[in-house]
Amino acid sequence: MMTLFALVLVGYGAGKLGYLGGDFDRQLSRLVINLTCPALILSSAMTGELPDREYILPLLLISVITYAVLAGIAFLLPRYLTKKKDDEGAIGFALMFGNVGFMGYPVVASIFGHEAVFYAAVLNVVNTFAVFTIGTVLITGKGEVEGERFQKKVLYSTPMLAAYLTMAIVALEIDNIPEVISQPLTMLGNITVPAALLIIGSSMSNLPLRSLLGNRTVYATTLFRLAILPVGIHFLMGALGFSPLVVNINTLVIAMPVATYGTILCLKYEKDTTMITGVTFITTLLSMLSIPALTLLFH
Repeated sequence: MMTLFALVLVGYGAGKLGYLGGDFDRQLSRLVINLTCPALILSSAMTGELPDREYILPLLLISVITYAVLAGIAFLLPRYLTKKKDDEGAIGFALMFGNVGFMGYPVVASIFGHEAVFYAAVLNVVNTFAVFTIGTVLITGKGEVEGERFQKKVLYSTPMLAAYLTMAIVALEIDNIPEVISQPLTMLGNITVPAALLIIGSSMSNLPLRSLLGNRTVYATTLFRLAILPVGIHFLMGALGFSPLVVNINTLVIAMPVATYGTILCLKYEKDTTMITGVTFITTLLSMLSIPALTLLFH
């Protein structure tokens, strides 16, 4: 985690010095989401031994149950964490969604090995669907958006297609993919981790000091996001009979800091970004301590 955090700090410094930021960050984010991250997902099933296909259905099932539980919490708990009605949606989003794409994959790969990126990608299928349905409702409020909140093209985005294809490769036990395909994908996928962490650091460099310091609501939300919810989900899923590996990877994904999609959705629907950016920064910062602690506790 210190290695990952060092790259976040480099991104922060690069943002302050003007090497990163603005349009460059937006373009680099698009590159990571649409090209290098899908390559990382695909390469997870092309290097060494194939991930175990028996985990696909349990991972999908545990993810559906997890986000059903988190959705209930996201709609009920925020009213007790803040007195500002307008902040409840942002807090609910922060409680429900972790930063799987930018931090989940690097952390899972560093703790469980490169092939475990596949397992995180399976979990992220449900996460992505929930972000653009339930997450959009949380950010916008019911009945406030004209037209469809959920665009079906999300299900056919490049990361989702990569997840589907990787699941097919594992399910069909295709292990003879030529190196002329697997090696370029692996090299391209390797860009994801440093690029994603640099983007996170650069985005933090644009936040005002008031957002960086946080407030009581931000820290209460952070406590639930990084500690209470992951631990609770861990024991609940263990009690439901899921295997330790499935439970541990699911717990780690749930323990990620707040998803950057929250800020993107707030900007898209012209909502105040103060709460979501503040809690995104604080959770990202404190996750450098909470994730190793959870790993020691459960791994």
